[in-house]
Amino acid sequence: MPVQNLRNLSSAALVALSVSVTSTLGLAAPVAANGLAGAYLAGRAATYESDFSAAAEYYTRALVRDPKNPVLMENVVFAQLAQGDLDRALPVAQRLWEMELRSQATNMVMVGDFARRGAFVDILARDLAIRDIHPLVDGLLTAWAHMGEGAVSAAMQSFEALAEDQNLRPYAQFHQALALASVGDYEGAEAMFAAEDGKLTRLSRQSVLARMQILSQLGQNEKALEVLSGAFSSGFDPALADLRGRLEAGEALGFTMAPGPVEGIAEVFFTMGSALNGQQADDYVLMYARMASVLNPDHVDAVLLSAELLDKLGRFPLSIATYKQVPRSHPDYYAAEMGRAEALRRSAKPDAAAEVLAQLAEIYPELPQVQVSLGDLLRQQEDYTGAVTAYDKALTYTPEQSPSRWFLYYARGICHERLDNWAEAEADFRASLALEPNRPQVLNYLGYSLVEKQKNLDEALDMIERAVAARPESGYIVDSLGWVLYRLGRYSEAVGHMERAVELMPVDPVVNDHLGDVFWAVGRQREAEFQWKRALSFIHSGEGDGEADPERIRRKIEVGLDVVLEEEGADPLKVANGG
Repeated sequence: MPVQNLRNLSSAALVALSVSVTSTLGLAAPVAANGLAGAYLAGRAATYESDFSAAAEYYTRALVRDPKNPVLMENVVFAQLAQGDLDRALPVAQRLWEMELRSQATNMVMVGDFARRGAFVDILARDLAIRDIHPLVDGLLTAWAHMGEGAVSAAMQSFEALAEDQNLRPYAQFHQALALASVGDYEGAEAMFAAEDGKLTRLSRQSVLARMQILSQLGQNEKALEVLSGAFSSGFDPALADLRGRLEAGEALGFTMAPGPVEGIAEVFFTMGSALNGQQADDYVLMYARMASVLNPDHVDAVLLSAELLDKLGRFPLSIATYKQVPRSHPDYYAAEMGRAEALRRSAKPDAAAEVLAQLAEIYPELPQVQVSLGDLLRQQEDYTGAVTAYDKALTYTPEQSPSRWFLYYARGICHERLDNWAEAEADFRASLALEPNRPQVLNYLGYSLVEKQKNLDEALDMIERAVAARPESGYIVDSLGWVLYRLGRYSEAVGHMERAVELMPVDPVVNDHLGDVFWAVGRQREAEFQWKRALSFIHSGEGDGEADPERIRRKIEVGLDVVLEEEGADPLKVANGG
């Protein structure tokens, strides 16, 4: 199975093992009430909001009043580490360390400080009864600390002992291979990666990159290219394209994954953070990502993981600042800028996000994903003309055989439809269906549009029925089926589908408005008025879609649907019904 072009690992086994460690904020010492309550509660609120800067400030204020309180100490350590500030976390961590209380955040900070100072003997001297972090992390730290002490044989024994645990074996072997490479034993490292048909290579993106560097050091660039192509089966991102170009040019890639024990320890924290990403709380995973980037500032993947986690936690300014740490000259600048644009969009700064993407498009004019992201952003901002231009460029540079072309036609079709360019919109929708005939969202959008335009109603009904068969739990699609039946004058058949759509989307004003029309058409006028009033209430609350016209709904409540249709010059219901 090829490695996906992702940066994260996933391991249920590691998650299961994580119950054996002390969770951050897990100390149970009481907080005194003498002047501490305000700062402590403010700190807790800030922690809940993942506002690490404020949390550090408030907990530090409380700690001034109660300097021996372990709860306050650990919270300060955690908040500073989450910001990536090891220097500010360290003094408090040292005090907590001296109290010999179990604190995972403290243990991480102290180990990080030992590593960056080259105090590997202090890592080895830890009492794991109270100084533990995680079984995998502790085992790898011991091995890399032996490497730092120059005791390679002892390090290999530690790696092999850790590998006896089936759940931990792949990670232990990966780091053992890195350790061998760090002392120039590239043949031994490659043997580990090549074993069992390259099983270890498929562990993660990092393992693929490490093996490529090792093969290049052995003068086997062609084999490294085979590994690259075999692992990443489709479109290379700029970082991978850069590696491919360098290998094809005959350049010997440097071994930068873990050239020394400090970088190896940084990789330990990154390995753990990647494995737990998506499996554990984001702020918990952030500690590992931050420690990796503190110990190895050149570890761009750790920087990107930190920024991604901060984005998920809603700390957008900090996420944006972290993404900006990646220099323009770095091959991963593309990934950083794509992430920064998304963080700007999520922080309600779409114009700034669009500017980032536009500048990125100038740097990578032939990279379709940049144009797709720009088109999606502009479409969300209802700049349909700009979005069409972006999708045009994306289609120009997207290979004909690419599985994503259907979406580009679909997205561009939506923009054309919103711009009242129906001929172009219909052409795009049909081009999308030619590539993916059963895509329910395309079938639904085209079918619904045809219904609204009173064109090809039988074809529209067939499209929407196929869409409902594929997505029976989609309220939008079920609403479309009820609406096309209403448009065809098959009112009684429409009722059940519209009621089901409202069950699936109870606060959507458009769906409730539609159900009101259908009720009116079958003579259930009081229920129709009730649904129209519901639709109005959801518009006022900001829910739902702008397609629900509040003035038209109020007019229907006042005079009924028949009068509104007459005022609009539309066919009356009885005519539409064939009566």
